[in-house]
This record gives sequence, C-alpha cells and structure tokens, in this order.
Amino acid sequence: MSGVDHLDLVVTDLGRSLAFYTELLEPLGYTRTSEIVGERGERVVYVGGSGGASVSLRERQSGAHPVPYDRYAVGIHHIAFGADDRHAVDERAAWLRERGIEIESGPAEYVYAPGYYAVFFYDPDGIKLEIVHRP
Repeated sequence: MSGVDHLDLVVTDLGRSLAFYTELLEPLGYTRTSEIVGERGERVVYVGGSGGASVSLRERQSGAHPVPYDRYAVGIHHIAFGADDRHAVDERAAWLRERGIEIESGPAEYVYAPGYYAVFFYDPDGIKLEIVHRP
C-alpha cells in the first residue's frame, strides 16, 4: 500500500486534543484508537481510519516552538482530511460552529480543482486543518 500511513502530532494537552480529534474524525471513518509508549516513555494515541491511515497524538515535552502553532515556520502548513461528499463537509462545519471552533473559511467551493469543496479551521493548538470533498 502506498500513500501516507500516519501523521504524528505533538500537542499541548493530550486529553483535550484526543477528545477534539476523535469527535472530529469519527464521522469521517476514523473509528478506532490504539496506544503505544513513545521513545521517551510518553503516551501516544493513534486515531485510525478504515483505510489504515491514522493520526497520532502525543503531549509536548519541549517549549521550543510557540503556541499557537505558526504554520509559516518550518513544519506543517495544514492537514486535509477527505470526506465522502459535500454533506459530510457541511456536517463537520456545523459541528465546529456548535463548539465555537475557529473556522478560517468555508465550507465553500474552491478553485484548486473542479468541484473542490472544503472547510478550513484550527485545532486546539492552532494547527490548521481542512475537511475536503473532491468529486
């Protein structure tokens, strides 16, 4: 199998971020969690999807980078999660609004590709995320 297998994110508060990501991603098919012990003895929790891809979370052990996250520094600009249809994008956007989570833009159709429909928003640490449907 090719493609991205998992993304490993460092967060300021594992409990807060685990609740956010599991609730956000469960309707998109990320329905399983598993845990390992990281190389420094830290708890690492994987939120996995049906296709095998997952997002793992671990609590920070360094204060070297500022919070909220600066996506224009070296590192990740944003992470996009695929949705099966526009309704799923709209439903997740409504979920974000209900929880007072900052939405940068959308849901809307963007010029990136024909029918590209997405919502852009931020996780609890300021990491930019996207939920997108491509027809």
